[in-house]
Amino acid sequence: MLRKKRYVPDLQELSSLAEKNYLRFFKLFPQMEAGSERTFIIRGSGEHEARIIIRVEEVHPYTTMLEIIQQGLSPEWIQPPRMQVRLYHDANMAEVLSYQNQKRFEGRYQYPNPTMRLPDEKLQLNRFLADWLDHCLHYGHVDTPFAFTPDLS
Repeated sequence: MLRKKRYVPDLQELSSLAEKNYLRFFKLFPQMEAGSERTFIIRGSGEHEARIIIRVEEVHPYTTMLEIIQQGLSPEWIQPPRMQVRLYHDANMAEVLSYQNQKRFEGRYQYPNPTMRLPDEKLQLNRFLADWLDHCLHYGHVDTPFAFTPDLS
């Protein structure tokens, strides 16, 4: 009987991804203050439009807690993607802490397992975060109202 090779987390890939995600956040949202948020509108074909909302929940000297929500493309009966991310300022890293109200992701899972998480669930969630942030960087339009006052002097 053949045994499937056990998944071994690639710590170098995971830490590199965390560092790149940290930089992506600060490109998208350079001034993070508790309670602030930034919305990115991504337009598709026709009337289709998605909103990616990055909300700052907590700010501490060494960490910041963010919530990211996608709205607009899913029918009402499907829960929209939502995750919590912690930024570690001393290490310049970002890590997914929860996704769809599921918390505490281990670096590796035996498969199958009671929660049916994939062996590399943590890595895949952080890759999904990278894809989300890249999409905002390349296709998102910031939904920030501004007032223009011409200088008539």
